[in-house]
Amino acid sequence: MSSLRESFERASLPAMTWLSGLPRLVPFLVVLALVVGGVLLPPPGWLLLVVVVLLLGWILALAWPRLGAVERLMRGAVIALVAAVTVTRIFPH
Repeated sequence: MSSLRESFERASLPAMTWLSGLPRLVPFLVVLALVVGGVLLPPPGWLLLVVVVLLLGWILALAWPRLGAVERLMRGAVIALVAAVTVTRIFPH
């Protein structure tokens, strides 16, 4: 199982290195812009929210072993919230 985890981390290393080289505000603003766009744009604007869910899930998966239970719960709740908004945008009625 650890070899799967190590290969996941190894495959993510170039992207994480690139992200960590950005100013801290940039990834936050990109995610914020994607969420706002996903909520305000007409269909298929919800695809932007899908990107956010996948991005946040990927980052949570990478950070999982280093997080405490409360941190895992909070980050999972954020992903669940964005996923719920995504579902309501896909199926509005």
